[in-house]
Amino acid sequence: MDAHAKQPVLEADPEQFHPGLQLVAGLGPVVFNAALFFWFWGQWSVLLALAGVWVVLGFVNVLLVEWVTRRSGRGVAETVRLLANLVGSVVGGTATHWHPLAWVFVPYSLLLFSGVDRWVRHRTAVYLGVVAVAALGSGAEPGMTLAFLLLGVFGFLVSEKRITALRGVLEQVLRQRGELEKAHQALAQTHGELEAAHQELQQLHQRALEQERLSSLGMLAAGVAHEINNPMSFVTSNVNSMLRDLRDEPNLSEVMKEYVDDVLPATLDGIKRVNTIVGDLRRFARGDPEAHTSYELDAEVETALRIVHGQLSHVRVEKELGGVGRSVGRPRQLVQVLVNLLVNAGQATASGGLVRIRTRRDAESIHVEVSDTGTGMSEETKRHLFEPFFTTKPSGEGTGLGLSVVHGIVKSHGGHIEVESEEGKGTCFKLRLPLVPPLLQYEPSTDGGMRRRKG
Repeated sequence: MDAHAKQPVLEADPEQFHPGLQLVAGLGPVVFNAALFFWFWGQWSVLLALAGVWVVLGFVNVLLVEWVTRRSGRGVAETVRLLANLVGSVVGGTATHWHPLAWVFVPYSLLLFSGVDRWVRHRTAVYLGVVAVAALGSGAEPGMTLAFLLLGVFGFLVSEKRITALRGVLEQVLRQRGELEKAHQALAQTHGELEAAHQELQQLHQRALEQERLSSLGMLAAGVAHEINNPMSFVTSNVNSMLRDLRDEPNLSEVMKEYVDDVLPATLDGIKRVNTIVGDLRRFARGDPEAHTSYELDAEVETALRIVHGQLSHVRVEKELGGVGRSVGRPRQLVQVLVNLLVNAGQATASGGLVRIRTRRDAESIHVEVSDTGTGMSEETKRHLFEPFFTTKPSGEGTGLGLSVVHGIVKSHGGHIEVESEEGKGTCFKLRLPLVPPLLQYEPSTDGGMRRRKG
Protein backbone atom coordinates (compact mmCIF):
# COMPACT_ATOMS: atom_id res chain seq x y z
CA MET A 1 0.00 0.00 0.00
CA ASP A 2 1.43 3.42 -0.88
CA ALA A 3 1.79 6.31 1.54
CA HIS A 4 -1.28 8.14 0.23
CA ALA A 5 -3.49 5.12 0.75
CA LYS A 6 -2.07 4.33 4.20
CA GLN A 7 -2.23 7.83 5.69
CA PRO A 8 -6.06 7.99 6.04
CA VAL A 9 -5.97 4.60 7.78
CA LEU A 10 -3.41 5.80 10.30
CA GLU A 11 -5.38 8.95 11.11
CA ALA A 12 -8.82 7.36 11.18
CA ASP A 13 -10.90 6.68 14.26
CA PRO A 14 -12.72 3.34 14.69
CA GLU A 15 -16.00 5.25 14.60
CA GLN A 16 -15.37 5.89 10.92
CA PHE A 17 -15.36 2.14 10.23
CA HIS A 18 -18.20 1.25 12.61
CA PRO A 19 -20.92 3.93 12.37
CA GLY A 20 -23.02 2.08 14.94
CA LEU A 21 -20.27 2.60 17.53
CA GLN A 22 -21.23 6.25 17.96
CA LEU A 23 -24.72 5.28 18.99
CA VAL A 24 -23.42 2.87 21.63
CA ALA A 25 -20.72 5.33 22.74
CA GLY A 26 -23.36 8.00 23.31
CA LEU A 27 -25.73 5.60 25.06
CA GLY A 28 -23.15 4.69 27.74
CA PRO A 29 -22.82 8.17 29.30
CA VAL A 30 -26.63 8.54 29.24
CA VAL A 31 -27.07 5.36 31.26
CA PHE A 32 -24.22 6.18 33.67
CA ASN A 33 -25.51 9.71 34.25
CA ALA A 34 -29.04 8.43 34.77
CA ALA A 35 -27.72 6.00 37.38
CA LEU A 36 -25.80 8.84 39.09
CA PHE A 37 -28.85 11.10 39.02
CA PHE A 38 -30.93 8.34 40.61
CA TRP A 39 -28.27 7.60 43.24
CA PHE A 40 -27.71 11.22 44.26
CA TRP A 41 -31.31 12.37 43.89
CA GLY A 42 -31.98 15.10 46.40
CA GLN A 43 -28.35 16.25 46.55
CA TRP A 44 -28.96 19.20 44.28
CA SER A 45 -25.45 20.62 44.25
CA VAL A 46 -24.12 17.26 43.04
CA LEU A 47 -26.89 16.94 40.48
CA LEU A 48 -26.19 20.45 39.22
CA ALA A 49 -22.49 19.65 38.76
CA LEU A 50 -23.31 16.38 36.98
CA ALA A 51 -25.79 18.15 34.71
CA GLY A 52 -23.18 20.74 33.78
CA VAL A 53 -20.65 18.01 33.01
CA TRP A 54 -23.23 16.12 30.96
CA VAL A 55 -24.12 19.18 28.83
CA VAL A 56 -20.50 20.19 28.23
CA LEU A 57 -19.35 16.67 27.32
CA GLY A 58 -22.36 16.17 25.07
CA PHE A 59 -21.57 19.38 23.20
CA VAL A 60 -17.86 18.54 22.93
CA ASN A 61 -18.27 14.91 21.81
CA VAL A 62 -21.21 15.41 19.45
CA LEU A 63 -20.51 18.79 17.84
CA LEU A 64 -17.14 20.28 18.71
CA VAL A 65 -15.02 17.17 18.03
CA GLU A 66 -16.52 16.74 14.55
CA TRP A 67 -15.98 20.41 13.75
CA VAL A 68 -12.35 20.26 14.89
CA THR A 69 -11.85 17.05 12.89
CA ARG A 70 -12.94 18.79 9.69
CA ARG A 71 -10.80 21.79 10.43
CA SER A 72 -7.63 20.36 11.94
CA GLY A 73 -7.70 16.59 11.64
CA ARG A 74 -8.47 13.62 13.85
CA GLY A 75 -5.38 13.98 16.09
CA VAL A 76 -6.28 17.48 17.27
CA ALA A 77 -9.92 16.47 17.72
CA GLU A 78 -8.93 13.55 19.95
CA THR A 79 -6.83 15.90 22.09
CA VAL A 80 -9.89 18.16 22.53
CA ARG A 81 -11.98 15.12 23.45
CA LEU A 82 -9.36 14.02 26.01
CA LEU A 83 -9.22 17.43 27.68
CA ALA A 84 -13.03 17.68 27.88
CA ASN A 85 -13.41 14.17 29.30
CA LEU A 86 -10.53 14.77 31.68
CA VAL A 87 -12.21 17.87 33.06
CA GLY A 88 -15.57 16.07 33.17
CA SER A 89 -14.12 13.04 34.99
CA VAL A 90 -12.36 15.23 37.60
CA VAL A 91 -15.39 17.46 38.17
CA GLY A 92 -17.84 14.55 38.31
CA GLY A 93 -15.54 12.45 40.50
CA THR A 94 -14.89 15.30 42.92
CA ALA A 95 -18.61 16.20 43.11
CA THR A 96 -19.58 12.59 43.92
CA HIS A 97 -16.55 12.00 46.20
CA TRP A 98 -15.34 9.48 43.61
CA HIS A 99 -18.33 7.22 43.75
CA PRO A 100 -17.87 3.94 41.71
CA LEU A 101 -20.46 5.13 39.22
CA ALA A 102 -18.28 8.22 38.61
CA TRP A 103 -15.15 6.05 38.33
CA VAL A 104 -16.84 4.08 35.50
CA PHE A 105 -16.37 7.11 33.22
CA VAL A 106 -12.56 6.71 33.41
CA PRO A 107 -12.18 3.27 31.70
CA TYR A 108 -15.14 4.06 29.49
CA SER A 109 -13.46 7.26 28.25
CA LEU A 110 -10.27 5.31 27.52
CA LEU A 111 -12.23 3.10 25.13
CA LEU A 112 -13.08 6.23 23.14
CA PHE A 113 -9.44 7.37 23.18
CA SER A 114 -8.26 4.19 21.44
CA GLY A 115 -7.66 5.76 18.06
CA VAL A 116 -4.90 4.73 15.68
CA ASP A 117 -2.72 7.84 15.50
CA ARG A 118 0.74 7.90 17.06
CA TRP A 119 -0.21 10.20 19.99
CA VAL A 120 -2.93 7.98 21.47
CA ARG A 121 -0.75 6.47 24.21
CA HIS A 122 0.61 9.85 25.20
CA ARG A 123 -2.92 11.22 25.57
CA THR A 124 -3.94 8.18 27.61
CA ALA A 125 -0.96 8.52 29.95
CA VAL A 126 -1.72 12.21 30.51
CA TYR A 127 -5.39 11.45 31.16
CA LEU A 128 -4.70 8.68 33.71
CA GLY A 129 -1.99 10.67 35.44
CA VAL A 130 -4.12 13.77 35.90
CA VAL A 131 -7.15 11.72 37.05
CA ALA A 132 -5.03 9.78 39.57
CA VAL A 133 -3.50 12.94 41.02
CA ALA A 134 -6.87 14.70 41.19
CA ALA A 135 -8.60 11.68 42.74
CA LEU A 136 -5.96 11.02 45.39
CA GLY A 137 -5.64 14.74 46.08
CA SER A 138 -9.38 15.09 46.69
CA GLY A 139 -9.59 12.16 49.12
CA ALA A 140 -10.45 9.20 46.87
CA GLU A 141 -9.90 5.76 48.37
CA PRO A 142 -6.49 4.50 47.01
CA GLY A 143 -7.67 0.93 46.43
CA MET A 144 -10.66 2.11 44.39
CA THR A 145 -8.41 4.50 42.48
CA LEU A 146 -5.92 1.73 41.64
CA ALA A 147 -8.67 -0.70 40.63
CA PHE A 148 -10.31 1.61 38.13
CA LEU A 149 -6.99 2.88 36.80
CA LEU A 150 -5.88 -0.72 36.16
CA LEU A 151 -9.25 -1.48 34.59
CA GLY A 152 -8.82 1.58 32.35
CA VAL A 153 -5.26 0.64 31.35
CA PHE A 154 -6.05 -2.95 30.39
CA GLY A 155 -9.33 -1.96 28.79
CA PHE A 156 -7.38 0.53 26.70
CA LEU A 157 -4.75 -2.08 25.73
CA VAL A 158 -7.39 -4.62 24.68
CA SER A 159 -9.22 -1.96 22.68
CA GLU A 160 -5.96 -0.87 21.08
CA LYS A 161 -5.21 -4.42 20.01
CA ARG A 162 -8.62 -4.72 18.45
CA ILE A 163 -8.13 -1.42 16.63
CA THR A 164 -4.71 -2.60 15.40
CA ALA A 165 -6.25 -5.82 14.12
CA LEU A 166 -9.00 -3.81 12.47
CA ARG A 167 -6.42 -1.56 10.84
CA GLY A 168 -4.55 -4.61 9.53
CA VAL A 169 -7.72 -6.01 8.04
CA LEU A 170 -8.55 -2.64 6.53
CA GLU A 171 -5.08 -2.28 5.03
CA GLN A 172 -5.39 -5.75 3.55
CA VAL A 173 -8.78 -4.91 2.11
CA LEU A 174 -7.44 -1.67 0.62
CA ARG A 175 -4.41 -3.49 -0.76
CA GLN A 176 -6.61 -6.16 -2.32
CA ARG A 177 -8.88 -3.51 -3.73
CA GLY A 178 -5.86 -1.73 -5.23
CA GLU A 179 -4.62 -5.00 -6.70
CA LEU A 180 -8.09 -5.70 -8.10
CA GLU A 181 -8.20 -2.23 -9.63
CA LYS A 182 -4.75 -2.76 -11.17
CA ALA A 183 -5.82 -6.17 -12.44
CA HIS A 184 -8.97 -4.62 -13.89
CA GLN A 185 -6.92 -1.92 -15.59
CA ALA A 186 -4.48 -4.51 -16.92
CA LEU A 187 -7.41 -6.61 -18.14
CA ALA A 188 -8.96 -3.59 -19.81
CA GLN A 189 -5.62 -2.76 -21.43
CA THR A 190 -5.18 -6.36 -22.57
CA HIS A 191 -8.72 -6.32 -23.95
CA GLY A 192 -7.91 -3.13 -25.85
CA GLU A 193 -4.70 -4.65 -27.20
CA LEU A 194 -6.52 -7.81 -28.23
CA GLU A 195 -9.22 -5.73 -29.91
CA ALA A 196 -6.56 -3.72 -31.77
CA ALA A 197 -4.74 -6.94 -32.73
CA HIS A 198 -8.02 -8.44 -33.93
CA GLN A 199 -8.75 -5.39 -36.06
CA GLU A 200 -5.21 -5.44 -37.45
CA LEU A 201 -5.57 -9.15 -38.21
CA GLN A 202 -8.81 -8.46 -40.03
CA GLN A 203 -7.11 -5.72 -42.03
CA LEU A 204 -4.19 -8.01 -42.87
CA HIS A 205 -6.63 -10.71 -43.90
CA GLN A 206 -8.47 -8.26 -46.13
CA ARG A 207 -5.18 -7.09 -47.63
CA ALA A 208 -4.10 -10.67 -48.22
CA LEU A 209 -7.38 -11.28 -50.05
CA GLU A 210 -6.79 -8.12 -52.05
CA GLN A 211 -3.27 -9.24 -52.91
CA GLU A 212 -4.57 -12.65 -53.94
CA ARG A 213 -7.18 -10.95 -56.08
CA LEU A 214 -4.54 -8.75 -57.71
CA SER A 215 -2.33 -11.77 -58.30
CA SER A 216 -5.25 -13.61 -59.86
CA LEU A 217 -6.03 -10.60 -62.02
CA GLY A 218 -2.41 -10.50 -63.15
CA MET A 219 -2.52 -14.15 -64.15
CA LEU A 220 -5.87 -13.58 -65.85
CA ALA A 221 -4.48 -10.57 -67.73
CA ALA A 222 -1.50 -12.59 -68.90
CA GLY A 223 -3.82 -15.39 -70.05
CA VAL A 224 -6.16 -12.99 -71.83
CA ALA A 225 -3.22 -11.29 -73.53
CA HIS A 226 -1.95 -14.66 -74.68
CA GLU A 227 -5.38 -15.61 -76.03
CA ILE A 228 -5.70 -12.29 -77.85
CA ASN A 229 -2.21 -12.58 -79.29
CA ASN A 230 -2.96 -15.78 -81.25
CA PRO A 231 -5.97 -14.54 -83.25
CA MET A 232 -4.32 -11.16 -83.72
CA SER A 233 -1.43 -12.95 -85.42
CA PHE A 234 -3.87 -14.42 -87.96
CA VAL A 235 -5.54 -11.03 -88.45
CA THR A 236 -2.19 -9.33 -88.99
CA SER A 237 -1.04 -11.96 -91.47
CA ASN A 238 -4.30 -11.95 -93.40
CA VAL A 239 -4.53 -8.15 -93.66
CA ASN A 240 -0.90 -7.97 -94.81
CA SER A 241 -1.58 -10.66 -97.44
CA MET A 242 -4.71 -8.84 -98.59
CA LEU A 243 -2.83 -5.56 -98.91
CA ARG A 244 -0.02 -7.19 -100.93
CA ASP A 245 -2.47 -8.96 -103.24
CA LEU A 246 -4.48 -5.82 -103.89
CA ARG A 247 -1.36 -3.83 -104.63
CA ASP A 248 -0.43 -6.46 -107.28
CA GLU A 249 -3.78 -6.04 -109.04
CA PRO A 250 -3.38 -3.69 -112.07
CA ASN A 251 -7.00 -2.75 -112.54
CA LEU A 252 -8.56 -1.68 -109.28
CA SER A 253 -11.65 0.39 -108.87
CA GLU A 254 -11.48 3.73 -107.12
CA VAL A 255 -13.05 2.23 -104.02
CA MET A 256 -10.47 -0.57 -103.85
CA LYS A 257 -7.64 1.89 -104.49
CA GLU A 258 -8.88 3.84 -101.42
CA TYR A 259 -8.66 0.62 -99.42
CA VAL A 260 -5.12 -0.01 -100.67
CA ASP A 261 -3.94 3.53 -100.06
CA ASP A 262 -5.76 4.44 -96.82
CA VAL A 263 -8.05 1.92 -95.18
CA LEU A 264 -5.81 -1.16 -95.03
CA PRO A 265 -2.60 0.72 -94.00
CA ALA A 266 -4.62 2.43 -91.23
CA THR A 267 -6.03 -0.95 -90.23
CA LEU A 268 -2.50 -2.39 -90.04
CA ASP A 269 -1.44 0.54 -87.84
CA GLY A 270 -4.37 -0.18 -85.52
CA ILE A 271 -3.52 -3.88 -85.48
CA LYS A 272 0.10 -3.05 -84.72
CA ARG A 273 -1.01 -0.87 -81.82
CA VAL A 274 -3.22 -3.65 -80.44
CA ASN A 275 -0.34 -6.12 -80.74
CA THR A 276 1.98 -3.70 -78.97
CA ILE A 277 -0.47 -3.18 -76.10
CA VAL A 278 -1.03 -6.93 -75.80
CA GLY A 279 2.72 -7.50 -75.71
CA ASP A 280 3.16 -4.81 -73.06
CA LEU A 281 0.37 -6.36 -71.00
CA ARG A 282 1.86 -9.86 -71.27
CA ARG A 283 5.29 -8.63 -70.25
CA PHE A 284 3.92 -6.51 -67.40
CA ALA A 285 1.67 -9.26 -66.01
CA ARG A 286 4.24 -12.06 -66.04
CA GLY A 287 5.05 -13.24 -62.52
CA ASP A 288 8.27 -15.15 -63.17
CA PRO A 289 11.55 -13.72 -61.83
CA GLU A 290 13.18 -11.19 -64.10
CA ALA A 291 16.92 -11.16 -64.73
CA HIS A 292 18.98 -8.03 -65.16
CA THR A 293 19.25 -7.06 -68.78
CA SER A 294 20.13 -4.14 -70.96
CA TYR A 295 17.16 -1.87 -71.66
CA GLU A 296 16.28 1.58 -72.93
CA LEU A 297 14.42 3.64 -70.36
CA ASP A 298 12.64 5.87 -72.85
CA ALA A 299 11.13 2.82 -74.53
CA GLU A 300 9.89 1.56 -71.15
CA VAL A 301 8.33 4.96 -70.51
CA GLU A 302 6.41 4.63 -73.78
CA THR A 303 5.28 1.15 -72.68
CA ALA A 304 4.04 2.47 -69.33
CA LEU A 305 2.17 5.32 -71.04
CA ARG A 306 0.41 2.89 -73.36
CA ILE A 307 -0.64 0.69 -70.39
CA VAL A 308 -2.09 3.60 -68.39
CA HIS A 309 -3.57 5.46 -71.37
CA GLY A 310 -7.12 4.85 -70.14
CA GLN A 311 -6.26 6.04 -66.62
CA LEU A 312 -4.95 9.36 -67.94
CA SER A 313 -7.65 10.11 -70.50
CA HIS A 314 -9.09 12.94 -68.37
CA VAL A 315 -5.80 14.90 -68.10
CA ARG A 316 -3.17 16.33 -70.41
CA VAL A 317 -0.05 14.18 -70.59
CA GLU A 318 3.31 15.68 -71.44
CA LYS A 319 6.46 13.64 -71.94
CA GLU A 320 9.98 15.00 -72.21
CA LEU A 321 12.25 12.09 -73.05
CA GLY A 322 15.90 13.00 -72.91
CA GLY A 323 17.29 10.14 -75.01
CA VAL A 324 18.96 8.56 -72.00
CA GLY A 325 20.24 5.55 -73.95
CA ARG A 326 20.64 2.06 -72.58
CA SER A 327 21.27 0.94 -69.01
CA VAL A 328 21.04 -2.31 -67.03
CA GLY A 329 18.22 -3.37 -64.75
CA ARG A 330 14.91 -5.19 -64.67
CA PRO A 331 12.79 -3.36 -67.23
CA ARG A 332 9.52 -5.09 -66.35
CA GLN A 333 9.89 -3.96 -62.73
CA LEU A 334 10.71 -0.43 -63.86
CA VAL A 335 7.57 -0.38 -66.01
CA GLN A 336 5.67 -1.36 -62.86
CA VAL A 337 7.24 1.61 -61.05
CA LEU A 338 6.27 4.02 -63.84
CA VAL A 339 2.73 2.59 -64.09
CA ASN A 340 2.14 3.03 -60.35
CA LEU A 341 3.44 6.61 -60.36
CA LEU A 342 1.45 7.58 -63.46
CA VAL A 343 -1.78 6.00 -62.17
CA ASN A 344 -1.39 7.77 -58.80
CA ALA A 345 -0.74 11.05 -60.61
CA GLY A 346 -3.87 10.58 -62.73
CA GLN A 347 -6.02 9.72 -59.71
CA ALA A 348 -4.78 12.79 -57.81
CA THR A 349 -5.40 15.19 -60.72
CA ALA A 350 -8.77 16.60 -61.71
CA SER A 351 -10.05 16.73 -65.29
CA GLY A 352 -8.06 19.16 -67.41
CA GLY A 353 -5.01 18.95 -65.15
CA LEU A 354 -1.50 18.07 -66.23
CA VAL A 355 0.63 14.94 -65.74
CA ARG A 356 4.23 15.21 -66.91
CA ILE A 357 7.00 12.61 -67.18
CA ARG A 358 10.61 13.55 -67.89
CA THR A 359 13.84 11.59 -68.35
CA ARG A 360 17.45 12.73 -68.45
CA ARG A 361 20.90 11.29 -67.96
CA ASP A 362 24.14 12.37 -66.31
CA ALA A 363 27.52 10.72 -66.11
CA GLU A 364 26.52 8.04 -63.59
CA SER A 365 22.72 7.92 -63.39
CA ILE A 366 19.44 8.25 -65.22
CA HIS A 367 16.71 10.43 -63.77
CA VAL A 368 12.93 10.21 -64.06
CA GLU A 369 10.42 12.76 -62.82
CA VAL A 370 6.67 12.11 -62.66
CA SER A 371 4.75 15.25 -61.66
CA ASP A 372 1.13 16.34 -61.56
CA THR A 373 -0.98 19.39 -60.77
CA GLY A 374 -3.26 17.45 -58.42
CA THR A 375 -4.30 17.72 -54.79
CA GLY A 376 -0.83 17.27 -53.27
CA MET A 377 -0.04 15.71 -49.88
CA SER A 378 0.28 16.85 -46.28
CA GLU A 379 3.49 16.45 -44.29
CA GLU A 380 1.86 13.66 -42.26
CA THR A 381 1.02 11.73 -45.45
CA LYS A 382 4.55 12.17 -46.81
CA ARG A 383 6.03 10.72 -43.61
CA HIS A 384 4.11 7.46 -44.10
CA LEU A 385 4.06 7.45 -47.90
CA PHE A 386 6.24 4.39 -48.52
CA GLU A 387 4.95 2.29 -45.61
CA PRO A 388 3.23 -0.96 -46.62
CA PHE A 389 -0.58 -0.81 -46.57
CA PHE A 390 -0.65 2.95 -45.96
CA THR A 391 -3.24 4.59 -48.18
CA THR A 392 -5.37 7.74 -48.19
CA LYS A 393 -7.82 6.30 -50.71
CA PRO A 394 -11.31 5.21 -49.67
CA SER A 395 -11.83 1.62 -48.61
CA GLY A 396 -11.89 -0.73 -51.58
CA GLU A 397 -10.02 1.69 -53.89
CA GLY A 398 -6.46 1.00 -52.84
CA THR A 399 -4.31 -1.53 -51.00
CA GLY A 400 -1.57 0.83 -49.84
CA LEU A 401 1.08 -1.35 -51.53
CA GLY A 402 1.78 0.59 -54.74
CA LEU A 403 4.32 3.10 -53.45
CA SER A 404 5.81 0.52 -51.06
CA VAL A 405 6.51 -1.69 -54.08
CA VAL A 406 7.88 1.31 -56.00
CA HIS A 407 10.25 2.11 -53.15
CA GLY A 408 11.41 -1.51 -52.93
CA ILE A 409 12.09 -1.80 -56.68
CA VAL A 410 14.02 1.46 -56.81
CA LYS A 411 16.12 0.43 -53.79
CA SER A 412 16.80 -3.01 -55.31
CA HIS A 413 18.25 -1.23 -58.36
CA GLY A 414 20.56 0.77 -56.08
CA GLY A 415 18.55 3.90 -56.78
CA HIS A 416 16.87 6.64 -54.79
CA ILE A 417 13.38 8.14 -54.76
CA GLU A 418 12.28 11.53 -53.45
CA VAL A 419 8.91 13.24 -53.30
CA GLU A 420 8.06 16.92 -53.32
CA SER A 421 4.46 17.85 -52.65
CA GLU A 422 2.34 20.74 -51.47
CA GLU A 423 -1.35 20.54 -50.69
CA GLY A 424 -3.43 22.05 -53.47
CA LYS A 425 -0.46 22.45 -55.85
CA GLY A 426 0.57 18.95 -56.85
CA THR A 427 3.26 16.33 -56.40
CA CYS A 428 6.55 15.40 -58.05
CA PHE A 429 8.30 12.02 -57.65
CA LYS A 430 12.00 12.06 -58.54
CA LEU A 431 13.79 8.80 -59.29
CA ARG A 432 17.54 8.38 -59.66
CA LEU A 433 18.72 5.03 -61.05
CA PRO A 434 22.34 4.00 -61.56
CA LEU A 435 23.34 3.09 -65.12
CA VAL A 436 24.31 -0.30 -63.72
CA PRO A 437 23.01 -1.72 -60.42
CA PRO A 438 25.78 -2.36 -57.88
CA LEU A 439 27.87 -5.54 -58.26
CA LEU A 440 26.79 -6.18 -61.88
CA GLN A 441 29.52 -6.67 -64.45
CA TYR A 442 28.32 -4.08 -66.99
CA GLU A 443 29.64 -0.73 -68.18
CA PRO A 444 28.56 1.87 -70.75
CA SER A 445 29.81 1.26 -74.29
CA THR A 446 31.03 3.85 -76.77
CA ASP A 447 27.86 3.52 -78.86
CA GLY A 448 25.58 4.53 -75.97
CA GLY A 449 24.66 0.96 -75.06
CA MET A 450 25.93 -1.40 -72.33
CA ARG A 451 28.62 -4.09 -72.43
CA ARG A 452 30.07 -6.57 -69.93
CA ARG A 453 33.09 -5.39 -67.99
CA LYS A 454 36.40 -6.97 -68.81
CA GLY A 455 38.23 -8.93 -66.15
